[in-house]
Amino acid sequence: MNIAQPFMPNGTVYGTLLNFQGEMDALAPQMSQVPYKAAPHAPVLYIKTANTWSANGAGIALPVTTHQVEVGATIGILIGPPDLAEYAQPATILIAGYILMNDLSIPHASFFRPPVKCKCVDGFLGIASQLASTALAGDPAQFKLEVHINGELRQRIDFAHLIRSANQLLADVSEFMTLQPGDILTLGCDVGRPLAQAGDRIDIRAPGLPAFGTLSNTVLPPTSDDAPVGVTA
Repeated sequence: MNIAQPFMPNGTVYGTLLNFQGEMDALAPQMSQVPYKAAPHAPVLYIKTANTWSANGAGIALPVTTHQVEVGATIGILIGPPDLAEYAQPATILIAGYILMNDLSIPHASFFRPPVKCKCVDGFLGIASQLASTALAGDPAQFKLEVHINGELRQRIDFAHLIRSANQLLADVSEFMTLQPGDILTLGCDVGRPLAQAGDRIDIRAPGLPAFGTLSNTVLPPTSDDAPVGVTA
């Protein structure tokens, strides 16, 4: 079942890089260069801090330093309480549901150290109102997204092209950190992310999966330092 509106995280939101094969292929030439000289062997994560969170329907203001924003349509895994059904076994992470997200970023070329100033701008994470249960969402490998800007289809995303499935990503991340109930781990963003500018309306939806609803945000021009960010448009 879907939770009541609006939904906002009550834990930490972790973004994931290099989890689509197309993204990995596009950046492969950089991976042989310094400082790492090889592709990463573990998931590459970053945090979308609480100041970035914007509700569905909210306007998201551009910073004064840029005229465009990169749209990062993705799906987040909401972590539930551990499964303690088998008392003698270690606790198993449960997936409480899935949610549409728009992981916005100032366009940048580096993937080695995701810059906070590009990804953690105020309002730069659109969060849908509806949480899709695991039963209604189905197999994450079958997820597909569409990104529309001002009504025009600008990107299609097929989660069959993930490098790590939802379960594998959770397992690999859990090898080096503990995910708590309420945390969200995104499945990542594919290549071909469209750009949006002030005045553009961004709509993200999962065709054939009404449980996800639609995530809509409007890009606003830069505000003054004392103006509110992420206000409902």
